[in-house]
Amino acid sequence: MSDTKPSVLVVGSVAVDWVITPRAEREESIGGAATFFSIAASYFSNVRLVGVVGEDFPKQGLDDLRARGVDLDGLEVNPEGKTFRWKGKYHENMNGRDTLDTQLGVFEAFDPKLPAHYQDSDYLFLANIVPALQLKVLEQMKTRPKLVGLDSMNLWIDIARDDLVKVIGKVDVLTINEEEAMQLTSEHNLVKAAKAIRGMGPRSLVIKRGEYGALLFHDDEIFSAPALPLEDVVDPTGAGDSFAGGFMGYLARGVEPTGQNLRTAMIYGSVLASYNVEGFSYDTMKNLSVGTIQSRFDQFSRLTDFSKAAL
Repeated sequence: MSDTKPSVLVVGSVAVDWVITPRAEREESIGGAATFFSIAASYFSNVRLVGVVGEDFPKQGLDDLRARGVDLDGLEVNPEGKTFRWKGKYHENMNGRDTLDTQLGVFEAFDPKLPAHYQDSDYLFLANIVPALQLKVLEQMKTRPKLVGLDSMNLWIDIARDDLVKVIGKVDVLTINEEEAMQLTSEHNLVKAAKAIRGMGPRSLVIKRGEYGALLFHDDEIFSAPALPLEDVVDPTGAGDSFAGGFMGYLARGVEPTGQNLRTAMIYGSVLASYNVEGFSYDTMKNLSVGTIQSRFDQFSRLTDFSKAAL
C-alpha cells in the first residue's frame, strides 16, 4: 500500500454503546458510524470527521482517533447535553440484535457544519444520518468531490423517503443492507432491487449481507465479496461502518473507481470489518499493521481463488 494518503471526509454519529452479547457485555463501548469508519479508513487515507458529542464522551475515544491521525476539527463538543447512547443485545447467532435503549442526546439537534478546510475534500462519505442533513453537507462542499459514498437505514426509508431518494441521486456509491434494498424498492429479488436503486442515480451499489459478505453492482458487473469464516465473533457492532471505511479509504488513495478497483476496495472493506468483529468496539482494529492487513487480504483472496477449467 502506498504512503500517499489523500483525505476522505466522513459525516456521521459518534456514540457510546452498551453492548450485550451471548458471551460478554460492555457498558461503556465507544461507537458511532463515523468512529468505526474513521478508524478503518485511516489505514489508507487521511480522515476528516464531522460529528457531535457531549462532554461525557470518553477521552480515550478522542485519543484513539487522534492516534490514528484523524482530523477532529469538525467534531463539536456540545456542553449542553450528553453523547448519543445506544444499548443493544445480540441474539445467540450474533446475526440479529434488539435495541433496548436509545438516547440521542446532543445528536438529536446535530447540524453539521464543515470547517473551511474540509469543504474541498476530494472524497466524502455520508454516514447514516437524516437524509436532509446529508443533502445539507453536499451543499456545503465548494466543489463536487471526486467520489461520494452514502449509507442509510430502514428508518429513513419509512419516514424520509423523498429526501433519501433525492440524496441517493447525488452520490456515486450507495452502501445498504439487503433488507433495506428490498424495502426501498419493494422488490424481493436483490438483482431487481439493485437495478431499481441504480436507476435512482448511483453508478455503484454495495449490498451488505452480514455473515454472507457483500455484493457489488457496477456497470453491468456483479461481484460477490465473501465474509471470512471466523471462529469467534465478539461484537458485530460497527462492522458495516468498518467495511465502508476500508472500502472508501482504499478508493480515497486516488485510484480510479473502475470495476476492478471497486472489487479490491470491497475486499479491503471486508478485511477491516473482519478485524472489527473480533473484539468490542474497535479494540482489535485500532493497532493493525500494513502487513497484518495485507495478510488477511491475501487470506480473503484465497477464499475464492480457483482455476478456469473446461469440461
